[in-house]
Amino acid sequence: MVETKKIMWMIKKDLLVLWRHKPRLISIFLFPIIMITLFGYGMGGELENIPVVVVEQSHGQVTDVTLNAIKEMGLYDVKDIITDPDKAKQMVESGEVRAAIILPSNYDDMTDTKPKSVLFEVDSSDQMATTAVLPATQALFNQISVELGMQKLEAMNLTPSQPSAAAIQVQQSSVQAQQQSLDIKSIMNSINFQINRLYGDIAYIDFLVPAILAMTVMMGAMMSMGESLAGERERGELARLFMTPTSVATVVGGKIISRLVIQTATALVLIGAAMVLFNITINGSMLLTIFLLVITALCFVGFGIMVSARVSTQEDYVQMVMPFSMPMMFVSGVFYPIETMPWIFQKIAYIAPLTYANNALRGVMLQGAGIGDIWMEIAVLLGFTALFFALGVTRFNRDI
Repeated sequence: MVETKKIMWMIKKDLLVLWRHKPRLISIFLFPIIMITLFGYGMGGELENIPVVVVEQSHGQVTDVTLNAIKEMGLYDVKDIITDPDKAKQMVESGEVRAAIILPSNYDDMTDTKPKSVLFEVDSSDQMATTAVLPATQALFNQISVELGMQKLEAMNLTPSQPSAAAIQVQQSSVQAQQQSLDIKSIMNSINFQINRLYGDIAYIDFLVPAILAMTVMMGAMMSMGESLAGERERGELARLFMTPTSVATVVGGKIISRLVIQTATALVLIGAAMVLFNITINGSMLLTIFLLVITALCFVGFGIMVSARVSTQEDYVQMVMPFSMPMMFVSGVFYPIETMPWIFQKIAYIAPLTYANNALRGVMLQGAGIGDIWMEIAVLLGFTALFFALGVTRFNRDI
C-alpha cells in the first residue's frame, strides 16, 4: 500500500513537471497529430499530379484527342500547352515541370503513312517521378498509335482481317503481299515514341544521397544544439561560464563554429562513404557541394540556437524540435517529389529550409548545376540563417 502511494506521488510529480513545461506538453500532443496527418494524406497514395508541359506543333482532331487523354489522366498536371519545343526543354531543365511531351508537326496528317515521332523530354534527376510517368506515357501513346492505325486502315478501305489474308499470301511467297503486309505494319505503328532522359539514367541511390546528406546535416546540427546550449544551461555550466568575463557573442560564436566544423566533417565522411559503397558520382562541382553543406549546417545551427535560447532543459528542447524536424523531412522532397503532395503540404514545403537544401544539392550532384543555377536556393538558405540567428541572439540576450 505504501509503495502504491509512492508510485502515485511519482506519477503526480511527473505530471506536474510536464504541466509546468507548456512547450513540452504542447509538443507531445502536437507531434503525433502532425505525423499521422503527413502519413495519411501526403505519403499514403500513388504518385499523381506530376507537372508536365505539352508542345503542339499542329492542330486537328488527333491533337485534340491526345490532349484530352493527357488531361484526363490523374498522373499528369498539365502546366501549359505551348508550340516551342526549345522552351519546353528549358522548362524541364529549370525544374518548372518534370517532363515535356512534344508532338511533331505532322501529328494530324492522316495521309502520311510514316510513323510520327513523339519526343518525351524527362527530368531523369527526379528518379521517382520518372519511374512513374515514363511507362504511363509510353502506354498512352501505344494506345493512340493503335487507334490511329485502325483509322488509317479504315480510310484505305482495309480492315484488321485483311492484313491476316495478306500475311497468308506472304507465306505463299507473294512479293506483292509481302510489301502490303509491311505497309500495314507500318501503318499500325503510327507513333514512334522517343525518350530523352536529360541527365541520363539516375539510380534511386543517386537520387536519395543528396537529400540524405541535407537531412543528416539538419538532424545533426539541430540535435547537437540541444546538448550544447540547453543541456549546458540545465547542468548550470552556462551560468558558470557567464560568471566569467565572457560575452554572449563569444559563447554563441564558439558554439556555431564548433558545430559547423563537426557537421561539415560528418557530411564529408558521408559523401566519401556513398562514393565508395554505392559508386555515386557528383556531376557538378565538389567545392560547391561542400559549400552547400556548410550553409545548410549553418542554417540549422541557427535554428537550434533560436529554439535553445529559451528552453531550460534538454528534454524541452528535443520535444520542441521534433514537431519541426520530422515533418520537414517528409514535406521537403527527401523521399517523394513535392509536386505530388497535397497542395497544403506543397505550401508548407516552400517555407521549410530543408527543401531548398535538397533542391540545391540535387541540382549540383545530379544535374551538374552551377552557382548561377541555384542562386535562389542559396539566397533563401542564407535568409533563413540570418532570421534564425537574429531571433536566437535576441532571445538569448533576454534569457541570460
